[in-house]
Amino acid sequence: MTTETSGLEIKEARPGNIGAEIIGLDVNELSDHAPELALIRQLIYKNKLVVLRGQELTAERYVTFTRKLGRPQVYFQPQYHHPDHAEIFVSSNVIEADGKKLGVAGTGRYWHTDCAFEPHPLSFTSVYPLVFPKSARETSYIDMAAVYAKLPAELKAYVETASAVHEGKLRYKVQASDIDKSLAELLDRIHNEVPPVIHPAVIQHPVTGEKILYISSGFTTKLAGLTYEENQKVMQALFDFAEQPEHIHTHYWEEGDLIIWDNRPLVHKASSVKPGEKSKSYRIGIYDDLPFYVGINS
Repeated sequence: MTTETSGLEIKEARPGNIGAEIIGLDVNELSDHAPELALIRQLIYKNKLVVLRGQELTAERYVTFTRKLGRPQVYFQPQYHHPDHAEIFVSSNVIEADGKKLGVAGTGRYWHTDCAFEPHPLSFTSVYPLVFPKSARETSYIDMAAVYAKLPAELKAYVETASAVHEGKLRYKVQASDIDKSLAELLDRIHNEVPPVIHPAVIQHPVTGEKILYISSGFTTKLAGLTYEENQKVMQALFDFAEQPEHIHTHYWEEGDLIIWDNRPLVHKASSVKPGEKSKSYRIGIYDDLPFYVGINS
């Protein structure tokens, strides 16, 4: 569905799909209380993912915009931080003019929802690519509300009232300061920084009321109360069902895209980059300061 309002062209998702586009909006021009900010949030909740086309953002302007939309996150590991703006999480394999590389390469190439391994997960994720690889210009998503609605009864019975355990330690990226440390030491440290957390396996969205299967093969390690053998069988069946090709929506990036999605219903996965190709993007997590799900404090 396409509509026009205040000079903007808005293309919303068809029923059963995700993703809306906003064309003709320059986020650099928005005031702190511009009505377009409320519109963007409404479209995110309704369509789960919004693409703002044709943006030209410096690092500073990117941070400024996200502060107007919500509360920017500062990721807990500083090796990802932009040197001048800690709110910006840098994913890059590009060597800068001074001979240094910002951030970390090869991030997020597995199905996950950002910061599910924290007690208060991240509401929105926004991404603004700067350098595009030739072979991989996409990010893939799965709507876990739709997955839950389609879940076979025998699998739904396992998750309806269950709790899921989420862990981030196996996704830790080794950094220069880790030299001379054993794998055991590194695992112990990251375990202490972000110990396993428990969230309901099925959450309810605080705005839409949708029920969402809140698990991912990237971060969810087990369902509480099941034996090891049961977990191996049930978790694999859940992931296999969720990650079927017919459930996957792929966004193909264009220059100037700023994309924002709701981490409650969507899991996502970045595409791989071929050796020798350059890739660089900025990410800012945004808290909307609503409860992440019904029954948890924000």
